[in-house]
Amino acid sequence: MRVIDRDERRARLGARHHLAKPGSSVEAVASDLVGLHSTDPVTVLLSARARVEGFTVADLEEALYERRSLVRTFGMRRTLWVQTLDVAATMDAASTRPLAGPERRRLVKMLSDQALVDDPEGWVADVEGRTLAALEARGEASAKELTEDVPELAVKISYGEGKRWAGAMGVSTRMVILLGFEGRILRTRPLGSWVSSQYRYAPTAAWLGRELPALEPDAARADLAGRWLRTFGPGTATDLKWWTGWTVAQTKAALAAVDAVEVALDEGTGFVPPDDLEPAGRPRTWVALLPGLDPTVMGWKERDWYLGPHEAQLFDRNGNAGQTIWVDGRVVGAWTQRKDGEIVTRLLEPVEAEAETMIEKEVARLADWLGEVRVSPRFPTPLNKELMA
Repeated sequence: MRVIDRDERRARLGARHHLAKPGSSVEAVASDLVGLHSTDPVTVLLSARARVEGFTVADLEEALYERRSLVRTFGMRRTLWVQTLDVAATMDAASTRPLAGPERRRLVKMLSDQALVDDPEGWVADVEGRTLAALEARGEASAKELTEDVPELAVKISYGEGKRWAGAMGVSTRMVILLGFEGRILRTRPLGSWVSSQYRYAPTAAWLGRELPALEPDAARADLAGRWLRTFGPGTATDLKWWTGWTVAQTKAALAAVDAVEVALDEGTGFVPPDDLEPAGRPRTWVALLPGLDPTVMGWKERDWYLGPHEAQLFDRNGNAGQTIWVDGRVVGAWTQRKDGEIVTRLLEPVEAEAETMIEKEVARLADWLGEVRVSPRFPTPLNKELMA
């Protein structure tokens, strides 16, 4: 069995994630990384900035809103992604559509348990149809505008009763999620600047000029597994199962469908595509300042080979990664931006003098790129909180 040690895995990461060598465009990077995380809107921009030389906010906006060569939609584990249209179709069939049924049942149950409406199932179907009709009539609209057309979207649902995070949300919040899981609508332009997480929505077919192709689920899972292996391999079955949100059986079937080859890792058995067994070359020293939820740091479940003992400081309690500093394929520290705009860092392990100088230069470049914009992690980690204090 081919042995792939941690040094080789880190070399592969640097090359394949466009961190040791820049990508040619934001579309190329989004495709090669099998999508860019977008749950925090800041992530997409800073992930692309770290990988595309000369990247600007306008580059992403043109791809998303003018060329529409990229699309923002739901993917694995109920999370938002920005990806190319072919990857979006694969994600949709492999991981997103299965979320729609449970989401509909969840909304119906909430309405029923709180005795908010008669016939919750029929009510949801009616409101869903009228919401989609209103959006088709407007072409593009915010949740607030849709609520003006469909007043039932303003019905408040309570959540988290007895918890410190308890509150209430409008049905509109759950409805746009349901329509998104069904692939019927997409998030389009933000209501504010690029750091805003409030969006307008549009019907998928109207926005793209066509519906996303309806792929067969087994074939889509095989395609997604193959894409993940090309970028994140070698990885374990545990890694792929976690990343996709699949069952054990679905994960095994997808790996078998692409003829994945077993390799020996420190963590145990890993997998690579059958034509990806050649040794990886060692790139020159590289550093990167990556945002919270960056697709690289969130690419594996078993992270010791690139994260070392730092997970408790760099991830929150729900498993969300914070802002990280990388050197040659391993995480060595964290960074954050304070309210006055200063970018502060902390190294968690020693690095060579060359890497330390490169980190300082990258901090200066990032500060210059951000200018007057202030970014803060959506899911601050223990170390992020310390740095922001």
